[in-house]
Amino acid sequence: MNEFSQQAIFSLDQRDLPTSWINILPDLPVPLPEVLHPQTKKPMTPGDLAPLFPKALIEQEFSQERHIEIPKEVLDILKIWRPTTLHRAFRLEKALGTPARIFYKYEGSSPAGSHKMNTAIAQAYYNKEEGIRRLTTETGAGQWGSSLAIACAMFDLECMVYMVASSFYHKPYRRYMMETWGARCIPSPSQETLAGKEALKQDPASPGSLGLAISEAVEDALLRDDTRYTLGSVLNHVLLHQTIIGQEAMAQMAMTGFEPDILIGCVGGGSNFGGLVIPFVRDKIKGERADLRIIGVESSSCPTLTKGLYAYDYGDVAGLTPILKMFTLGHRFMPPPSHSGGLRYHGMAPIVGHLKTLDLIEATAIAQREAFEAGILFARTEGTISAPEANHAIAATIREAMRCKENNEAKTILFNLSGHGHVDMVAYEQFLSGKLKDIECPEKEIDEALKALPVI
Repeated sequence: MNEFSQQAIFSLDQRDLPTSWINILPDLPVPLPEVLHPQTKKPMTPGDLAPLFPKALIEQEFSQERHIEIPKEVLDILKIWRPTTLHRAFRLEKALGTPARIFYKYEGSSPAGSHKMNTAIAQAYYNKEEGIRRLTTETGAGQWGSSLAIACAMFDLECMVYMVASSFYHKPYRRYMMETWGARCIPSPSQETLAGKEALKQDPASPGSLGLAISEAVEDALLRDDTRYTLGSVLNHVLLHQTIIGQEAMAQMAMTGFEPDILIGCVGGGSNFGGLVIPFVRDKIKGERADLRIIGVESSSCPTLTKGLYAYDYGDVAGLTPILKMFTLGHRFMPPPSHSGGLRYHGMAPIVGHLKTLDLIEATAIAQREAFEAGILFARTEGTISAPEANHAIAATIREAMRCKENNEAKTILFNLSGHGHVDMVAYEQFLSGKLKDIECPEKEIDEALKALPVI
């Protein structure tokens, strides 16, 4: 037994905060497929992205530098809550009766309550530096919209958020949070864009989707010279900014005296998962962590990695975004409403999908009730009420811990608890009252949506 075996919390000093982000692109054994222009379907150049993003973020999107320095102004704000803590879940281990060691990286301590602020601060900073006055974005569960609202307030920028309608009405407190921080938040589809009007024309009661909200936010940004678009997941520069999570986790796991055998994170667009695993993946590519298993956990009602097609597709419903090679359910797929709004996206981050094609990661899907059962057990043992999205990571962790119990294996599991669930209590109430039901995967809708993939 090592001296840290009974320690429950592992904290870093602010002097240990990473000062650069890790870029996985130059270390990939097979290059990431090219990004295509939505109109010409030819490879995009950095200049093609100028109407959407500031120059610095475009450079990061294509960069071949292994380390990209974090600006001092960004670091100063990150220090409000970073480094975040790493915990050992002793009480959960005991409840499961497993020989496995369970650790989790807790990202719910940011002002917005999730990991999303790691990139929101960076994106707001780079836009401010380029003289942009206003930012638009989409949000599912509201974690990203909340994070961008704070970031815009800190850099004196206007913020316009198109929130997926099902979440807008299920999670009103997220909207109130955004408005408190100065953002304007409206349900998507809306009457304020052509994409929104068309969706409402087809279905006046549309629950919306992240793909549709992206269409509205992009359309809005393209119509104003003082405005740029931001997003909380999927693109390379977003996952880049999140690698601060994995770098901290590596240092903290070294403090525990254990190396992880299994990494787990929930996946919707891929940002919190990528942020945790990319530093470890780089070592795995080098052969230093050959036996490390890395598992992305998605919602079974929106099973992009487990049932999607690896193909070129638009990132949004209207086809305004660049065409990306990714696992997709089809850009016209409208995921059924669930309480895990952040996992309701038709596509997966190109980096995450690429890692799966290279067999560097694996994926599994978990239904809504199992996720909440896991979240309740976690809350009653470890005390933290986690976001519905993060409950999927907890559920997969429990599966792996029970497998260790069956095989009498003392493996070390590390998962990312990407955010707290303090404003998701309506979902917990529905589960506790027996009203929460599993949502069937809409196979027919997926098949239809895949027929509309762009012809490349």
